[in-house]
Amino acid sequence: MKYKKQKISLLALTILSSFNAYSQQNGTMMQYFHWYSPNDGSLWSEVTTNAEALSDNGITALWLPPAYKADGGINDVGYGVYDMYDLGEFNQKGTVRTKYGTKEQYLTAINKAHANNIQVYGDVVFNHRGGADGKRWVDTVKVDWNDRNQELGQQWIEAWVDFSFPGRNDKYSDFHWTWYHFDGVDYDAATGEKSIFKFKGTGKAWDWEVSNENGNYDYLMYADLDMDHPEVKQELKDWGEWYLTMTKVDGFRMDAVKHIKYQYLKEWSEHMQAASDKDLFIVGEYWNYDVNQLHNFITKTNGEMSLFDAPLHMNFYQASIKNGYFDMGSIMNGTLMKDNPTKAVTLVENHDTQPMQALESPVEYWFKPLAYAVILLREEGYPSVFYPDYYGAKYKDKYDINLAPVKHLKELITLRKDFAYGKQNSYLDHQDIIGWTREGNNEHPNAMAVVMTDSYADAKWMYTGKKSSAFKDTLGNRSETIWTDANGWGQFPVNEKSVSVWISQ
Repeated sequence: MKYKKQKISLLALTILSSFNAYSQQNGTMMQYFHWYSPNDGSLWSEVTTNAEALSDNGITALWLPPAYKADGGINDVGYGVYDMYDLGEFNQKGTVRTKYGTKEQYLTAINKAHANNIQVYGDVVFNHRGGADGKRWVDTVKVDWNDRNQELGQQWIEAWVDFSFPGRNDKYSDFHWTWYHFDGVDYDAATGEKSIFKFKGTGKAWDWEVSNENGNYDYLMYADLDMDHPEVKQELKDWGEWYLTMTKVDGFRMDAVKHIKYQYLKEWSEHMQAASDKDLFIVGEYWNYDVNQLHNFITKTNGEMSLFDAPLHMNFYQASIKNGYFDMGSIMNGTLMKDNPTKAVTLVENHDTQPMQALESPVEYWFKPLAYAVILLREEGYPSVFYPDYYGAKYKDKYDINLAPVKHLKELITLRKDFAYGKQNSYLDHQDIIGWTREGNNEHPNAMAVVMTDSYADAKWMYTGKKSSAFKDTLGNRSETIWTDANGWGQFPVNEKSVSVWISQ
């Protein structure tokens, strides 16, 4: 029987300490890429170069993009997955390296992150496969795009479903994919028709339970995996064990989980936890703005993974575009951050919401410091920082985009590392001006008072736990010193459409 070390507490790995079981540092994740990251193979080396500085700032975990070979070669962000065993090692899809670099550079980046007490989460795509090596004639039934349960008629098609990976020549795995490992495709190579074709045959049907959008949202794109097929289920477990052993990652970001059978995700997560000698952190992307859908997924998967808080992102987006006409007191309403904070990975932006992407809903620049203060300085949730918000980004699609680094973001991350501890007192009780305080603890004795407004300048009366104490705005938006009274209460001001973070001196 495999010897297993005592596992680190999952809560300690996330909210309290993203790497060291004995550290009490707050955890902060960073999504270290965006949709338009350069395809020059430099990203893994950039991680190696920047790991020490990120750790010093307060970043404790990196969510890195899909590391394996994708259908589009060096131009593919990684979600059109072709060969999950090729981490930039074999000449496939016209390239050895991926968009982000070679396997050697990837493993070096992970080792450098670990050397600086930073965890690494691998991005995992299980729903679909693209770039097949061969075609098969398959008996199918065409279904409606908007209601996948509505069948439109039987049709034999020529489908790209044979994956033999000739460039890898069975190294690491001799498993080959063929038509019966899939549920459906969206292209008939014989006619060029673009439709959703559900495969027919023994045991063939859309997987359930998945999201009920479009009747049944099992099918998303490319060749859709059949999560009821025993060979598929075992191969994904085998690959997961291989990937853990090869890379030593500390967890996974699971792509498109609302399209994958919930029961299998539970089964796979449990298998990976059992196969690992450390407590893996797993977060799923279930992009839906109805928090009840997220609650249902967490329940059905027995809490095996956290979820990105999509409803919170939408609240930030709405607050930013309403330009002072949003009820700031409701900023956390209808979110995982409020309802189930230990399962909430909180975020302001990601690669799908950035300008010119599928879920485009960018939080306006003026509001981002407020939004980041919410996810970084409150006690609820595990915050995820977006690469362009940290470093900035320039890219061109339909038009030129120039994203500046978010003002005060690096300071807010450091404030989380150094001061966001102890009892929290919330004052989310006003249409425009809201705030909260953190009283500190034995290891971090300073108190913090956070106040923000989406409208006019004002002040907030809040309890800090520090009697007759001086507070300074460490962001520098206000220059005066605020003193609390003999009971620990203070009147903390904030500028128009701004945030101030007051720290006891």
